[in-house]
Amino acid sequence: MEAARVPTLEPAMEREIERAWASLLGQADAIADDITLTLIERDPYWSEQRPDRQADLRASTREHIRRGIQTMAGIPDPEQRTIDVWRETGRLRARQGVPMDRVLSAYTLGTRTLWEALLRQGWDHHVEIGEHLLLFAGQKLWAALDVQNAILVESYRRETTRLQRRDLQRQQSFLDGLVEGRGADPEFAREAREALSLGSDDSVMCVVAPFSDPLDEPLRTPEDRLERAGIVSHWHVRGGNYFGLVSRGGLTARDVCDQLSPCVAGRVGVAPCADGLAGFATAYQLASRAAESLPRGEHRLVTLADRLPEVLLAGSPEVVPVLVAGTVGPILAQPPQLADTLLETLAALLAHDGSPTHAAQALYCHRNTVIYRMKQIESITGRDLADAHDKFELTLGLLATGRHSAGRR
Repeated sequence: MEAARVPTLEPAMEREIERAWASLLGQADAIADDITLTLIERDPYWSEQRPDRQADLRASTREHIRRGIQTMAGIPDPEQRTIDVWRETGRLRARQGVPMDRVLSAYTLGTRTLWEALLRQGWDHHVEIGEHLLLFAGQKLWAALDVQNAILVESYRRETTRLQRRDLQRQQSFLDGLVEGRGADPEFAREAREALSLGSDDSVMCVVAPFSDPLDEPLRTPEDRLERAGIVSHWHVRGGNYFGLVSRGGLTARDVCDQLSPCVAGRVGVAPCADGLAGFATAYQLASRAAESLPRGEHRLVTLADRLPEVLLAGSPEVVPVLVAGTVGPILAQPPQLADTLLETLAALLAHDGSPTHAAQALYCHRNTVIYRMKQIESITGRDLADAHDKFELTLGLLATGRHSAGRR
């Protein structure tokens, strides 16, 4: 903020103005207390503060008024510069969470009150000073306010940034701890809920979006969209994943997913925390597997419930070769063209509950063709497509080969 320009005065005139300001030193505390009382009476922010915070306001105002009068009277404090007091006030008010506009309003009120006190000194002839010098004194006072505000605002913003960075680092430290399973520790969970602004009964869920490459952005500003919907969330990066802890509040998991969907730009998995923060580590693993079960390059959000078979297979990789060999392995052993045809038909049949009619519609071929291929599949695999258990294992076998059933999302 650029300070107002004040005309340069002759030394004798400067000394006369300084003497006028010095005449107010004996009234400094009374002037400050009048300012404090006005703030408490007229400003709802200050009137609602605790008595100790109001006492701090009074003490701070007294110091600022005393130093302000000394500075304008040309009597600086040899132990501490006034500019350092302004900086420290900016830092303190930021730490206290006092809104910036309330701080600047208090400074403006203080400056106006000081100016009125100086005018009364002249009007009541407590000090001899011409009206033209009072005008110069006022110009200098308001110019000083510009400088004071600029210094205070910079200090306030720097401290606010530092506090936000510290709070973010603390929150991310708790998120790391929850992924590592520390949520099972009641004391850690209590501290985490406090740091993450979670209620003791809040239901939470984990969202995981793997980075496909260092430059991709699998979720775009999810916290902003969720915040607009009144949903508390916290986000962090860990082990190649962008992940978040989301408090559902009164919403269902599907409601939260609907809010997140416009942010999706990659593979995203969601899993509930059945045991609250104690279950966050498990939810993180399951959400990761759900996301990783999607093909690379696909931009979609899926819940754990959407991908249970895929997640089960991913969690037991040693079972996959045995499962494939015992289900679709004999089909894979056929000549490539025949194998592809039969696998495509099998996927369509499984997607339509074994119905040749609906599978034929999905494949754009005749129903009798599908029936013929179905008999081939049953003969080659030794499985019965009318048997629920066989259909389930064949479905898992297809999934294990990376072939999703027709119509499956």
